[in-house]
Amino acid sequence: MGIGASIFLIAVGAILTFALERDISGLDIDVIGIILMLAGALGLFMFMVVWGNAAAPRRRMAQPPTEIVEERRVYEDPPL
Repeated sequence: MGIGASIFLIAVGAILTFALERDISGLDIDVIGIILMLAGALGLFMFMVVWGNAAAPRRRMAQPPTEIVEERRVYEDPPL
């Protein structure tokens, strides 16, 4: 489940729980809305846990140089 589906489930659950005032025999709309919101929140959390590290740029391990280069600086005396 992706971010879009999770947010969709949370939105539909919130609409069913807080905005809808219908009575259907044998169904409790508020409970269905809460279940959908929890499923969307769980899906969003799992998406962030699983893909959170993959979305971040990976750092490359610095490899030691294979060749050692020695630098020598030569300073000349300024003219008098």
